[in-house]
Amino acid sequence: MNNSTYHSPADSSFADSSLADNAFSEIVALIPAAGIGSRMKSDCPKQYLKVAGKTILEHTLAALLEHPRIKSIIVALNPADTQFEQLSIASDPRITTVKGGEERADSVLSGLDYLSGLPTDRQIWVLVHDAARPCLHRSDLDNLLRLIDQSEEFPDVCGGLLASPVRDTMKRMMPPSEEELPTNYHSAIDYTVDRNGLWHALTPQLFPLQLLRDCLIKSLAENACITDESSALEYCGYHPVLINGRADNIKVTQPEDLALAEFYLSRKFKESIV
Repeated sequence: MNNSTYHSPADSSFADSSLADNAFSEIVALIPAAGIGSRMKSDCPKQYLKVAGKTILEHTLAALLEHPRIKSIIVALNPADTQFEQLSIASDPRITTVKGGEERADSVLSGLDYLSGLPTDRQIWVLVHDAARPCLHRSDLDNLLRLIDQSEEFPDVCGGLLASPVRDTMKRMMPPSEEELPTNYHSAIDYTVDRNGLWHALTPQLFPLQLLRDCLIKSLAENACITDESSALEYCGYHPVLINGRADNIKVTQPEDLALAEFYLSRKFKESIV
């Protein structure tokens, strides 16, 4: 892992060799699913909670497997996970599991390490998707994967992610103080943030395997704040592309998200049979 070569944004040879000729590209989905979902206040990790008749993770995997360009999926699991193997989808030959880590970036890097060790003559693009985003639509996937098709015409494309413009008024809270507030208050407002140009980062996020792995290794080694894959590339000087995605591509994080996910999944199913 530490022997990986880091490619700087100015390294034109990387763009020439890695992003050219998408006819030789392969897309692999990577799902970090080692989290325990503490915010759900549940006895089991949130990806194994059931919604619309299946676990959240099963819906997530099915949405990816239904796309003809995605040939395989790597799922990074908690080493103590005993639930995944009980899912019927776990026997799908296109799915491989690896051991995840304590943080999301560790799980993603584990999957990237596995992929980088496989023999291939193709350029691999990695599609990283949250395990707890079960409502992904085919149209969003199509729009994101189009980046690969455009990489010949625009060799500086380093990848991109689904995102949605911020619609709500954004507030910055004041730093914690010694003054006590009522227990049902979180903090006082410092000021209102200008929402122009602000986007909610979603997943999937799509990047070339080697570039993403190099940037993650560098970012983690330098203790950078890495909250998603794009932030690792940004830290290393790259500028991923924002692809406007559907707002119903929600991440199930809080208990109240389950009902919303059930609604969106039911509507998605109805749309698919029309």
